[in-house]
Amino acid sequence: MTLSRSRLETARSLLFVPGDRPDRFAKAASAGADAVIVDLEDAVAAQDKDLARDNVAAWLGAGNSAVVRINAPGTAWSDADLEVAARFSVPVMVPKSEDPAVLAQLSRRTARKCPLIPLVETAAGVERALALCATPGAVRLAFGNADLSSQLGVAHDDHMALAYARSKLVSASAATGLCPPVDGVTTSVKDSDALTADIAHARRLGFTGKLCIHPAQVAAVTAQFAPTERELRWARAVVEAGESVTVVDGQMVDKPVLERARRILAARG
Repeated sequence: MTLSRSRLETARSLLFVPGDRPDRFAKAASAGADAVIVDLEDAVAAQDKDLARDNVAAWLGAGNSAVVRINAPGTAWSDADLEVAARFSVPVMVPKSEDPAVLAQLSRRTARKCPLIPLVETAAGVERALALCATPGAVRLAFGNADLSSQLGVAHDDHMALAYARSKLVSASAATGLCPPVDGVTTSVKDSDALTADIAHARRLGFTGKLCIHPAQVAAVTAQFAPTERELRWARAVVEAGESVTVVDGQMVDKPVLERARRILAARG
């Protein structure tokens, strides 16, 4: 299935698969994720970068679709990675995104054929989130909690320590009219409680999707980022109450509340 801009905007689960493991590509594609990210960056050792790129080109050339996480601009492999993505007009995840001018250049070099997902994983990127969102070609921010936490000297799974950075991405996205961002990874692959807690925290802050590092995480992420039955019942009641200021379940409903209810119902699909 083609990863259109609208599909990227509504994706809840985005699953990484290493570019040097073509034997895992089909398994990742069948895992039920809303999008698969074939990774040419962190998951691939330097000596395997060229082979991984060839693997990805072959996969895309066979008619498959994926997001391509290229190596960071300025590295020895980035230009060739970008050429492969542009050849097949697939979305590009840009690691270490912190300079809007660099993002704009990438968009121009692909003739705007490749929607960009800036991966914000540095302090500079967090502070420039507003400018990154406003860059032509940017479709949705993603949060790189692992790299950012290392730079900040905090734990990658510390909700409080990274709350400012997460909220900055959510606020910047809303301010520029971009769809809500994608949260970072949960590294505890077998710890379902940790995954559930991370999802709940991200949802509370305004994220609407999450990066996954293992197929076992996909189902929980997809389900738990969906509106709950309780949220849907509330939203239906609010919408059915009409446009005028009224009271639903003992709470005042005005235009902002009505708009939130409509967003919840839209997210149902």
